[in-house]
Amino acid sequence: MAAVLLCAITLTVAFLNKARCAGAPFRADGRSVAFDYVKDARVCYSDIQFLWLGRDIDQHIFPYVHGGITADGSLIGGAVEYPVLSGLLMWLGALGADNDAMFLVYSALLLAPFALLTAWLLARMAGRAALLWAVGPPLVLYAFHNWELPVVCTTVAAMAVMVPGRLPVRSRAIFAAVLLGLGFCFKIYPAIFVVPLMLYVLTDGDRGPGEDGRIRLDIRGALWTGGAAAATVAVVNLPFAIAGYDGWRASIEFQQQRQADITTNSIWFWGLRPLFGTDRIGTAAFADTVAIASPMLIIASFVLALWIGRRRYLETGVYPWIGVSGAMLCGFLLFHKVHSPQYTLWLIPFFVVLAVPWPVVWSYLVADIAIGVGVFRYFYAMGTGQSVELMEAVVRFGVWGRATLLVFLFVVFLKVPLRKPRAEMGSAVTPAGEPGPAIAPANRFH
Repeated sequence: MAAVLLCAITLTVAFLNKARCAGAPFRADGRSVAFDYVKDARVCYSDIQFLWLGRDIDQHIFPYVHGGITADGSLIGGAVEYPVLSGLLMWLGALGADNDAMFLVYSALLLAPFALLTAWLLARMAGRAALLWAVGPPLVLYAFHNWELPVVCTTVAAMAVMVPGRLPVRSRAIFAAVLLGLGFCFKIYPAIFVVPLMLYVLTDGDRGPGEDGRIRLDIRGALWTGGAAAATVAVVNLPFAIAGYDGWRASIEFQQQRQADITTNSIWFWGLRPLFGTDRIGTAAFADTVAIASPMLIIASFVLALWIGRRRYLETGVYPWIGVSGAMLCGFLLFHKVHSPQYTLWLIPFFVVLAVPWPVVWSYLVADIAIGVGVFRYFYAMGTGQSVELMEAVVRFGVWGRATLLVFLFVVFLKVPLRKPRAEMGSAVTPAGEPGPAIAPANRFH
């Protein structure tokens, strides 16, 4: 309960931070006059407020059904660049709003319960470590920056469902897969966790090998788990795809067309882009290179994580699906062409649930703050003609510090056990999928 109450206070601070960009006077289209002048200087920018315009949200058009994407990559007719459940949240947040400040308020009210539920679930699984989520800087900076809170909640709920209990592994995994499927319909990334979960079920979950040492494979359970996730995605998306395929498809095309530019905070722009010319040919060559290298490296990181997870399974008798999932997320964040600051919220639950050394966690948060604050001050300096050297150095520190730590975390997530709740946290429970140190196999999770 303490984590939930503290999380509520943090959410209030997070909202007040973003609200500094919103409010009267308003333009005729409902945009706060101050937004364009202070969003970078005060570091109060949010995608929520920004996207009040440009996606027909201000026109209260139901998303996707009547939408599409133009030849120059502009979304029209209610199409948005996110999966359908995020689009629905955006539409719901705009109901009754006639300016961006009201849209920010209503959206925050919709999103806040997901953060509170996440705090409660993490506290049950990891005890006091959940305070990293509840009161950490990322929640202040990013709670209402974009629509990340629902997808983080579904991911954490999937972890919580896998806590050993009365239900068999297969039943719990199917429920968790449904939650991950719903997460995919908010933002894409939870889909990558389905494969480690399937392997966890395939290897008979937390029971591991039998007393005779023989490995029991639950092939049917693994297939049911994957099928449950796929069916969930289909059930949620099919109505939109049928009602307005062009609008539904537009969100996918938009992300495919997005370039690794100065707004994406990725290693591709800051590391690879200087090797190409600034003319049209160089720009096109850079985009083509990233389009090939990025997915190849992401897939390679996934394969490596799954392979190391198998080795850990052979050593411990339990497939570490949570650690493998965290490592796969590190690979995705490192090599994807877009690495928005708010993606840090995706990582925080893994810092809480897995026993990552706290100095590593603090180091990542420092690098993240350098990005989350520095990039907007950098944009402000460029927009006002001021010297950019200092802020560019801060951004570079954040980009490369974060990238270096993601490589390190890839390894750490695959090695560390689950974080043990303190004894006084009597209600705390432990999710399955990670062997604990110095615990006999027979009672590893109980």
